[in-house]
Amino acid sequence: MSAPDELTAMAEEELASAIALTWPEIKAVTPWGDSFEGFAPSGRTVEVERRYLWAVEPAGAVVVEVEVRDAAARTGAEARAILAPPR
Repeated sequence: MSAPDELTAMAEEELASAIALTWPEIKAVTPWGDSFEGFAPSGRTVEVERRYLWAVEPAGAVVVEVEVRDAAARTGAEARAILAPPR
């Protein structure tokens, strides 16, 4: 797997975890973000950042963003989802 593909796969995997929270849990942590150092499957060190932000559209929705960066290689990848409140 190439370096950009590896970072994209990591971002998508982390996004899947980030949106696995229940709606009350997501609402409770919005707006919020964190970052941490992790390891890519290749073993290199990367920084992972997650953000939960209120969306402009649709009203009441939450934007969940994940970014995985390799600062040394100056590369990165992002994944994003918009979660609408349950009806």
